[in-house]
Amino acid sequence: MPRVVRETLVSIRDLLIAFGPFILIGIALLVVAYWALDPTPPHRVVLATGPENSAYAAFGKRYAEELKRYRIEVELRNTVGSRDNLVLLRDRKEHVDLAFVQGGASETIRDDGEEHEPVVSLGSLFYDPVWIFYRAERLPKFTSLGELRGKRVNIGARGSGTPGLFMRLLASNQIERDELQRSLLGDTEAVIALLDGKLDAIVLVSAPEAPYVQMLLQTPGIRLFEFANAEAYARRYRFISPVVLPRGVAQLALDVPNHDLQLIAATTSLVAREDTHPAIIELFVQAAARIHSGPGWIARAGQFPSPAQNEFALAKDAERFYRTGPPLLQRYLPFWLANLIDRMWVALFSIVAVLIPISRMVPPLYRFRVRSRIFRWYRNLRVIENELEDHERSRDELLAALDKLETHVASITVPLAYADELYALRQHIDLVRARLRAA
Repeated sequence: MPRVVRETLVSIRDLLIAFGPFILIGIALLVVAYWALDPTPPHRVVLATGPENSAYAAFGKRYAEELKRYRIEVELRNTVGSRDNLVLLRDRKEHVDLAFVQGGASETIRDDGEEHEPVVSLGSLFYDPVWIFYRAERLPKFTSLGELRGKRVNIGARGSGTPGLFMRLLASNQIERDELQRSLLGDTEAVIALLDGKLDAIVLVSAPEAPYVQMLLQTPGIRLFEFANAEAYARRYRFISPVVLPRGVAQLALDVPNHDLQLIAATTSLVAREDTHPAIIELFVQAAARIHSGPGWIARAGQFPSPAQNEFALAKDAERFYRTGPPLLQRYLPFWLANLIDRMWVALFSIVAVLIPISRMVPPLYRFRVRSRIFRWYRNLRVIENELEDHERSRDELLAALDKLETHVASITVPLAYADELYALRQHIDLVRARLRAA
């Protein structure tokens, strides 16, 4: 091996040995930080939606398509409704990560806003108006909920958020639940029963995009109850908002409806378990901005998603999105890399702060290692010099030992920065040789 190559390899070896512990400590700290922060999101999440053919189920499919681009599989779980979704979120055995929850569905949230649910909100997504469809011949002058006394009314399926919400509306109108002939059919069965004349009215709480809502608005003989005192309901319940169904929005050509209708609406939120991975929350909030930001029958463009009108505490990552938009790095880097840096930068700065004091030990350690390769031969040189003074060996034997020492020193390889110390050792060997010959 050429001498230049050998000297280079020796220098590299010295650097690796000196910096080795420093590098190992850094790697160990990175591994511990990665394990503790868990920056990589899971590749599969479960989203509880709602009944088949509902607006919730349709939106769930769009979320699954949005997250597919990040290689995250979204399993859609059809449920009865919002209350069923909250039960699944509470039960860890069900492994449900996120769900659509209608305003007023939680029984643990009082009207004063105090809540006890172990979930967080990713923001409100859209309005769920309260649709009370009725047969015109059964309720010809239906202007107050009090006229429902004694009527056959379907108040929604058990497990959905509709029965609880409607019961609160009845209570605010001083109507007892036993004063109605109540039924708890699903939305599809209720619509069929209303059209067949088996029911006088049905209560639906759904987005306007629901097919049965759009169909009933254009069905002859079926009318929609108008909440003339919508603002009063909104002042009483924090999860209710007064909304307007614009004239002709259902069918412009037929002018359906033929005038602006005052309605009340609950706000549907995307809710997640408290321990949901932050990166998953970020992706779902960004997907919500793409899915729900357009105009609708009731909401204007850009009105949703929104951090307002949430019954549950807003997740920190969702709050950051509404305040500053997507993270800066995600605009220029792939999601996995931007997320890794975003989750790890605090740990990286902490590790650097720890390693800076340790790094000050590396240059002295490297210098000591290289110089020790030279200085350890001074011990042999001192022994020869002492034997010369004590006359322990003959001059020829000492000269032979000195020549042997010089041969070993000639094979020493050190970086050029320390060559002066190597030449100093050779000069000292020549000095002792001169003393031997003078003796």
